[in-house]
Amino acid sequence: MEKSYVVLLASVLFFLPLATARRTQDGSEDWGYVQVRPKAHMFWWYYRSPYRVEDPNKPWPIILWLQGGPGASGVGIGNFEEIGPLDTDLQPRNSTWLLKADLLFVDNPVGTGFSFVEDTNLFVKSDEEAATDMTTLLMEIFNRNQSLQTSPLYIVAESYGGKFAATLGLSALKAIESGKLKISLGGIALGDSWISPEDFVFSWGPLLKDVSRLDTNGAQKSNSLAQKIKQQLETGKFEDATNSWSELEDVISTSSNSVDFYNFLLDSGMDPVSLTAAELSEGIAMKRYTRYLDSLRRSSPGGGVDLDTLMNGAIRKKLKIIPENVQWGGQSDPLFTALAGDFMRPRISEVDELLAKGVHVTIYNGQLDLICSTRGTEAWVEKLKWEGLKNFLSMDRTALYCGGDGVTKGFTKSYKNLHFYWILGAGHFVPVDQPCVALSMVGAITHSPTTSK
Repeated sequence: MEKSYVVLLASVLFFLPLATARRTQDGSEDWGYVQVRPKAHMFWWYYRSPYRVEDPNKPWPIILWLQGGPGASGVGIGNFEEIGPLDTDLQPRNSTWLLKADLLFVDNPVGTGFSFVEDTNLFVKSDEEAATDMTTLLMEIFNRNQSLQTSPLYIVAESYGGKFAATLGLSALKAIESGKLKISLGGIALGDSWISPEDFVFSWGPLLKDVSRLDTNGAQKSNSLAQKIKQQLETGKFEDATNSWSELEDVISTSSNSVDFYNFLLDSGMDPVSLTAAELSEGIAMKRYTRYLDSLRRSSPGGGVDLDTLMNGAIRKKLKIIPENVQWGGQSDPLFTALAGDFMRPRISEVDELLAKGVHVTIYNGQLDLICSTRGTEAWVEKLKWEGLKNFLSMDRTALYCGGDGVTKGFTKSYKNLHFYWILGAGHFVPVDQPCVALSMVGAITHSPTTSK
């Protein structure tokens, strides 16, 4: 079945040029494919903000959004579920990040969303390989457009996308320094990011016990498996560690009566289509990711259509360049499997290197997230070797407010080029759970010249 599918794809796409793109008549949107390697095609979608402010002292920023999974679609999830101009009912989103910047969504790595490979052997097997492909795409988009080169690029990531952001940041810097990539890198933001899997799995047991979701027995089982994962990582058995991670999620799910990994105040049973940890071991974590967001949308006024139906229906018709045999998300499962050997590998040293190079790194975390808990994030931050860490840790935080109600929405602190945001009342998907404070935060991160919202 898989072999015949790949052959058919090849026949359909044989004449697809190296780069193909379209745009709306008013020039507000561009989208297209870049062949980042032979037979490996990456899809992107760019929005120009209608709220653009021309300020010679503050250039209008561009945000590159990187989704997690790995295998979850930025073009679909980030765009229509979180920060793009329209929701899944194709109605305007009043908290779109276009209020602060232009937006570039990419289905990364190839095999995600509308991106695809003609041969399954071409899936990336590491974050570094994904970064190389993304750098190729950025060169294709930015080097051909001088107007884009005047805007600083901010890479904003969520979940596993944070690992992609760290490796892409270094790859892009190298390309910029060598003159191969014509952009200015404004900074990198890591939202609820899977930077250090070891620190996260060790956080789960204590956190859930503190909030009464696990008892002593459940916490001990969790900590025991976390120790096993630590040993596997120390001996370089990364794929075994991925399997143990799945086992650990299964244990926690059983011991906690199915706590939701994206918001520990909820049951996964509150989302009737949540996947089990056993299903995650088959490489389809991104499905739980999207279905959790579907459940939030269904519980809100207006409902909303299924994202898969939207992307393979109305959006596909609009774009007009998606090959006939490419289904949105159709290759995400085997892509996840291809990355199983890198899934649990930490990227703390890459963050350290970015900080040492003077890149502005922002870390933000939702208070109620479990899978990428704030407790785990703070643990890996404390492992940084960056020279400013001691001063950063000794600083006091500043409270955040939004909407004029005087309610504390979070905290933040900064030292030199490291910035941290604690977002209260939010789970894994900060822009969904706290859109007002998220929009304010991204305006500060990007030094957006707009004063709206």
